[in-house]
Amino acid sequence: MTAPKELRVSKDRKLLTVTFPDRHPFELPAELLRVLSPSAEVQGHSPEQRVTVPGKRNVAILKIEPVGNYAVRITFDDFHDTGIYTWNYLHALGHEKEARWNAYLAELTEKGLGRDR
Repeated sequence: MTAPKELRVSKDRKLLTVTFPDRHPFELPAELLRVLSPSAEVQGHSPEQRVTVPGKRNVAILKIEPVGNYAVRITFDDFHDTGIYTWNYLHALGHEKEARWNAYLAELTEKGLGRDR
């Protein structure tokens, strides 16, 4: 996957728009990016270790930093900053946003958790 031609954070810091060359822009909410962070803290080192992260409805993006030519590190206002978002991962999130979001909401319900707690 080639690098996006543009990464744009909204004024309220709640939305990241990712535009890859020759593709329509993807709008990725900060909450989605945070709860599906590719970090070991969230994903674990195996599927059994993956953590469902509740209470991030109002999370915002503080900053985005490049990581080589293949990714960015996103720092959120809860100070989570250990995820490396590769171009492939951002592209997958854009294409699978609805399915991944619905799976996350189902996990919250199943575990008795919520977006606000």
